[in-house]
Amino acid sequence: MTNKQNVTIMVVEDERTLSDAYQIILRTAGYTVTAAHDGQEALDMAAKSEPTLILLDLRMPHMDGLEFLRQYKLKEKHPKVKVIVFSNYDMQKEIDEAYSLGADRYILKAWASPKELLQVVGDTLAA
Repeated sequence: MTNKQNVTIMVVEDERTLSDAYQIILRTAGYTVTAAHDGQEALDMAAKSEPTLILLDLRMPHMDGLEFLRQYKLKEKHPKVKVIVFSNYDMQKEIDEAYSLGADRYILKAWASPKELLQVVGDTLAA
């Protein structure tokens, strides 16, 4: 079982309302949470302090989630960091590419309740 106080989750989501909601859900559950609103901001933040888990939107302006994964080099440079990609789009090609770039899980935003989000986060951290 993971000690939530030692877990930092970075929420990477361009829609501020959703980002705020995810942060509230995760903080209420006891996690330390940081937030970025595009892939470039996430790269900059992750370079300063490596998160335990990244909750990553695939579709964002400036730099999308796939480009973030390409540049972050998860498998090569950050193999201990877990990544859950999420999107409103169920596009298999993007999902497959995210997995090939090191993502651990994929969830469809529209179907993820707060309880389901916490379950996926907990399961991913435990894996």
